[in-house]
Amino acid sequence: MANPKIIFVNRYFYPDHSATSQMLSDLSFDLARDGYSVSIVTSRQLYDRANAALASDERVGNVQISRIWTTRFGRGGLLGRAVDYASFYVSAFWMLWRASTRGDVIVAKTDPPLISVVCALAAALRGGVLVNWIQDLFPEVATELDVKAVGPATPLARRLRNWSLRRAACNVVLGELMAQKLGEQKIGAESVRIIPNWADGDHINPLAREDNGLRREWALENKFVVGYSGNLGRAHEFYTILRAAEILRDRDDGVVLLFIGGGAQQTALEQWIDAHNLTNVLFRPYQPKEKLALSLSVPDVHLVCLKPGLEGLIVPSKFYGIAAAGRPTLFVGDPDGEIPRVLNAVNCGYAVRPGDPEGLVKLILALKSDSEACREMGLRARAEFERRFNRPRAVAAWKNLLDSFGLEKGVENPSSDYSRTV
Repeated sequence: MANPKIIFVNRYFYPDHSATSQMLSDLSFDLARDGYSVSIVTSRQLYDRANAALASDERVGNVQISRIWTTRFGRGGLLGRAVDYASFYVSAFWMLWRASTRGDVIVAKTDPPLISVVCALAAALRGGVLVNWIQDLFPEVATELDVKAVGPATPLARRLRNWSLRRAACNVVLGELMAQKLGEQKIGAESVRIIPNWADGDHINPLAREDNGLRREWALENKFVVGYSGNLGRAHEFYTILRAAEILRDRDDGVVLLFIGGGAQQTALEQWIDAHNLTNVLFRPYQPKEKLALSLSVPDVHLVCLKPGLEGLIVPSKFYGIAAAGRPTLFVGDPDGEIPRVLNAVNCGYAVRPGDPEGLVKLILALKSDSEACREMGLRARAEFERRFNRPRAVAAWKNLLDSFGLEKGVENPSSDYSRTV
């Protein structure tokens, strides 16, 4: 009988560059490099290209990728998205039935929602071990974001989700508040393990502003740059930030707010900025991965925001890249949230409540006026990153967990290492 393998299940994987794909790609290639047998069950699409048609079967490095058939309606409409989800459930179950054997560890991420239910069924029928890697809690996130189509199905979705969590040998969550949420659902604490998300500290290093070519290219050399890097999604609270930009426009023309990224709220943000003549706000598109260290080092301070009702349901992963770049964070959201707890513990940033743009402005101007304090906050952020959130630490935690299930490693193969290219 073949040695047990690890089978990760997620809708997106390499070469896709969405957040869940990047985390999974990092972990999978690192594990495979270190001798673990790793397989992926994923779709043939890319996050921003529903009509993509990646190869159905591919081996990249030491990772075997099975890309299953799904419909391709994309993320534009709720009905089409639901059909895409349903087709992924069916195809993923069939692939797991065919490809998994007794003792395999099936790791279910949370895209699409409730994929853990499919994986729990497959693991039970094939004698596998289920691990849930929880990036967000559905249906609670949908409820908080007022996704009306989900409303009637919320009780059933929660029961199914909780059933799959109770079937798991381990439920990996991103922080203490998420672990508390599972406790409220009567999920046994013995099955819950906290492994935070991460960034790659070898790829993202602190870079002095005068050494950053992007600052020159974007004509920001003589500005104090307040950055927001990443997804402009519905989970994030931007009104406080925009009101702060309006105040700063009239109070200090040396401050620029820089958005790097895109997402569901981008059009609305651009319309608001135009309507209020916010000439101190710039937009730049997502930057290629090879420029990530540069783009994260353009701002002097970064913004992270999260609607307070989503604390414990989501942890903004952009914080880890910010800390890797050695920059302070200003958090707009619940001051007792997962990220503010880190900021307060090591003094590498501040939190303000939504609806307090004046408070945010005061913090920005205080950091602008004291460059040494700003720099020292960034150094503390990098030190905490290296202690808790660097990629090798997270991978080591995952290896410790997977080894507890009796997996046998093969020969390490650093010559086939894709782990630093994805």
